[in-house]
Amino acid sequence: MGKLTLTTFVTLDGVMQAPGGPEEDTSGGFAYGGWVAPFVDEGMLTFVTEVFARAGAFLLGRHTYDIFAGYWPRQTNPADPIASPLNTLPKYVASTTLTDPAWAGTTVIDGENLQAEVVRAKDATEGELQVHGSGQLAQYLLARDLVEELNLLVFPVFLGAGRRLFPTGGLPTTCELVASRTTSTGIAIHTYRPTGRAAFGQIGD
Repeated sequence: MGKLTLTTFVTLDGVMQAPGGPEEDTSGGFAYGGWVAPFVDEGMLTFVTEVFARAGAFLLGRHTYDIFAGYWPRQTNPADPIASPLNTLPKYVASTTLTDPAWAGTTVIDGENLQAEVVRAKDATEGELQVHGSGQLAQYLLARDLVEELNLLVFPVFLGAGRRLFPTGGLPTTCELVASRTTSTGIAIHTYRPTGRAAFGQIGD
């Protein structure tokens, strides 16, 4: 049985939309795509390499899948620490419209039975069933307590606009900090493990 993990890039104000480039996702009129680029450094790349080394399979939303499928299959170096697992390990994509995926090793998960299909995919995985980005899927999984570990790479920039990882109305949840590090450009990398519903009280009582 595997472990479902989520790795995502967020700004200081929680935005996760279009980290990789200006045209990655302009929905809602978002004009700030590519905000990760100025901060990429060796520390970030080292951490991402470590994450992919633990992968047993991948679970992606349709938009992130399309972005990955348009790039990674062309990276054919078997020693590439990201391309190799992405191209050789099982990939699950949550979609109600994708019927004939061209990327080898892809299974389409029926969006009508998504929760059960995700649990089934996790049970069939040795290692981590990894979610990368995939904002809507990530929110769905978090709302159902399916994410067992979160890797949040927090970048030293705030945008004031864009889709956020944790929307209003999400479940109040407490997390345990498992690991933390900071890179040379100020990226704060935190690994959290959800531990249950958030508790509340009065300071000083």
